[in-house]
Amino acid sequence: MTIFRQLPKLLAAFGIAIALAGCGVNDIPAKDQAVKAAWANVQAAYQRRSDLIPNLANTVAGYAAQEKSVLVEVTQARANATHVSVDASTITDPAKFQQFQDAQDKLSGVLGRLMSISENYPDLKSNQNFLALQSQLEGTENRIEIARRDYNTAVQDYNTTLVTIPGSLWASTMYKSYKQATPFAASAAAQSAPVVSFPGATAPGNGAATGTAPPPSAAAAQPGTQPAKP
Repeated sequence: MTIFRQLPKLLAAFGIAIALAGCGVNDIPAKDQAVKAAWANVQAAYQRRSDLIPNLANTVAGYAAQEKSVLVEVTQARANATHVSVDASTITDPAKFQQFQDAQDKLSGVLGRLMSISENYPDLKSNQNFLALQSQLEGTENRIEIARRDYNTAVQDYNTTLVTIPGSLWASTMYKSYKQATPFAASAAAQSAPVVSFPGATAPGNGAATGTAPPPSAAAAQPGTQPAKP
């Protein structure tokens, strides 16, 4: 009989829960979790790229040891990107987020320079190990692009909820600790194709193509320039 006496209260509580759910009381934490999941995918994609770099650099070094400056830059850029402290709080800290993005953008730039080296070394371009690593890197860059896009979509949805009714009402009462997430923005370098040049390369207009310096055995080669991916 006790349960029957409690039934009206249970029904009332159930009704209130449904009403609150209908008012979007759970939207903010749910969308916050979606942003964090998308952020984890971004980190995983960048980690995959980082894991490929040592083997790629070693393969290039085996054929183009004289390109030492670029190989050193790649190693340093990878180390810097790896050492940037990243966790869930990075999403809502614009300064930390910018530090992370700057480090990854720098690594993207030097990777583009590393890949352009292959244009001057036919043996390297045809090396099966290099081709396999190049393919994996291209696939990883695509994953990064997709992960960043999905993250930005989740951030837009979450941030919009925080500043529009009814989400803004819940944000100002029940979810005061929730902050807007930081989206990825195109880097300044991504707005224009970079000019890649190495010691020994002459400026355009002087009879030589812009790109990496030709190896001693192929001084007349005309290397192409591969822009760094943002």
